[in-house]
Amino acid sequence: MTDETPDPLAGRSGYEMARKALEQARAEAKAAGKSVGMGRSAPIRSRRRGGDRSRRTWSGAGPDGRDPQPLGRLTGGIAKDRGWDSKISEGTVFGMWPSIVGEDISSHAHPEKLVETTLYVRAESTAWATQLRYMQGDIIAKIAKAVGHNVVTSLRIFGPQAPSWRKGPRHVPGRGPRDTYG
Repeated sequence: MTDETPDPLAGRSGYEMARKALEQARAEAKAAGKSVGMGRSAPIRSRRRGGDRSRRTWSGAGPDGRDPQPLGRLTGGIAKDRGWDSKISEGTVFGMWPSIVGEDISSHAHPEKLVETTLYVRAESTAWATQLRYMQGDIIAKIAKAVGHNVVTSLRIFGPQAPSWRKGPRHVPGRGPRDTYG
């Protein structure tokens, strides 16, 4: 004689059998009073007070605010929070001047100061100053590409500084040392 009792799992796929076993385990755990999750990690609690509690995000496989952050991103955030962006941008323009404008230009001109968004550049000769004035748009575009937009919006280009005959705090208007006895 053979036992003719029907098998409740006969004819089902592996997925259906696993699903049935999971439902059965959850029902047993619930009856025992244990908390049962849905196969996900716990929700991230919002640190906002009085915020919308119905909106919770779930931690998962993707990046999260709790993950370790690269040092560059952290220092950039600190600099931005403390208002150091302008000084860092200024230092970048001065420090990277040869690589921004090229060796040819940097060997004949150098930046002196950055006031607001105007960069003051001193050329070694009046000819170079004139040439740089013609190239002003290209130089600003190169700076914007290297450092960021709106760091430098205009250039003030000067030639070499002429020697001053003015000595001391007081002086008399006139021709100066070329004014001889006569």
